[in-house]
Amino acid sequence: MNKSLVLAALVASVALAACGKKEEAMPAPAPAPAPVAAPVVEAAASAANMAASASDMAASAAMGAASAMQGAADTAKDAAKDAVGAAKDAAAAAASAVKK
Repeated sequence: MNKSLVLAALVASVALAACGKKEEAMPAPAPAPAPVAAPVVEAAASAANMAASASDMAASAAMGAASAMQGAADTAKDAAKDAVGAAKDAAAAAASAVKK
C-alpha cells in the first residue's frame, strides 16, 4: 500500500510538472517530495504496527484454538474409554444372564 501511495505521489508530481507552462527565463520549481513522503511514512508505519498487532492476535487465537482442540480431544478420548468399559460391563452382564 505504501509503495502505491509513493508511486501515486510521484506520478502526480510528474503530471503537474509536465502540465505546467515553462517560462523561458525561469523554469517552474519541482514540488518537494519531503512533505508528501512524511505522511506516507507515517501511514506505512501505522499500517505496519496494525499488521503486527493483528498477527499477534491471530497467533494468540490460534494457540487458544489449539488448546481447545486438545481439551476436546482429551475429553473425547476419556468418553470413548468410558464407553468401552460400559460395553464390556454390559457384555459381561448379558453373558451372565444367558448362563443362568
